[in-house]
Amino acid sequence: MPAAVAVPDEENVVEDLFGFLRLLSDGSIFRSPVDPEFSPTTFPRDHPNVQWRDAVYDKANNLRVRMYKPSAGAEPVGRKLPVLVHFHGGGFCLGSCTWGNVHSFCLRLATEVGAVVLSAGYRLAPEHRLPAALDDAEVFLKWLGDQSVNAADVWLAEAADFGRVFVTGDSAGGTLAHHHAVRVGSATPKRAEGDVDPVAIKGYVLLMPFFGGVDRSKSEAVEFPLGEAPFVNLALTDRFWRLSLPVGATRDHPIANPFGPDSPGLGSVEFPPVLVVTGGTDILRDRNVDYAERLAALGKPAKVIEFGDQPHGFFTLEPWSEATGELIQLVARFVVDSCVVDPNIA
Repeated sequence: MPAAVAVPDEENVVEDLFGFLRLLSDGSIFRSPVDPEFSPTTFPRDHPNVQWRDAVYDKANNLRVRMYKPSAGAEPVGRKLPVLVHFHGGGFCLGSCTWGNVHSFCLRLATEVGAVVLSAGYRLAPEHRLPAALDDAEVFLKWLGDQSVNAADVWLAEAADFGRVFVTGDSAGGTLAHHHAVRVGSATPKRAEGDVDPVAIKGYVLLMPFFGGVDRSKSEAVEFPLGEAPFVNLALTDRFWRLSLPVGATRDHPIANPFGPDSPGLGSVEFPPVLVVTGGTDILRDRNVDYAERLAALGKPAKVIEFGDQPHGFFTLEPWSEATGELIQLVARFVVDSCVVDPNIA
């Protein structure tokens, strides 16, 4: 793909995402170096009870993870903290673990859940179409496994309990979490009895996961008065899929539609507890509910919680809101309920 170019002439733009990402008629791509308006720099960059730092987990692709850990006191002395692996949203085309809204949400997540939060970046489309992001998620989890064995990053190893890992994701990040769960739960041959995985994933939290399909759901088909369409609307999600899926693929591609005609069956997949969060005013609401209900019907430990009046991604649009606080407490309870720790084990 051609390298990024100078700000293009409007007549050469064939796809435009808020002026932040533009695809030109000659196939070249322009990405603005400025964070978009929905990621203001006014969000807090630090928290008195959280330490954070960056690391590179994939040197070949220059992929970073931003790591957060609460200050001492989040757990009893000698007890390490659960780990939340977090993948950001952005329709596989936008987003970064360094954006102000993502960073601020992770600060709050770390301190209020009492967990090490690892916010991992991944390659974006259309420069790197799917399954590139899925591959990067797997590379990151392998990196985490290496960390659990080698303790190469002392700052992380001294706080992280690799036996209590949860994979979370916002929107497209939730889609990554789903596919990772399927990969792990489908692994063959299964580990022999007594074998210990260096990273024990105890659950998945899918925050308004970005799923699609050729057939429209009821929440996708809602018509809004002129000028009142939500920030995440049908035109935007269609554009995301068009730019991120393999060329020529439809929205029923298995990455987009977990229950599509060509998607693998999930009946034999072993899932740990799965929490799906959706919003009542999110156009993805019906897909999120349908996903959780289908998993539950297959006998998987999945449940869905709906925030009735909230739009898509409300927790990163307003990371310090009351509703976001309620969501984080929900995640905290899920972590506790999914992994009860013997108090006699340090």
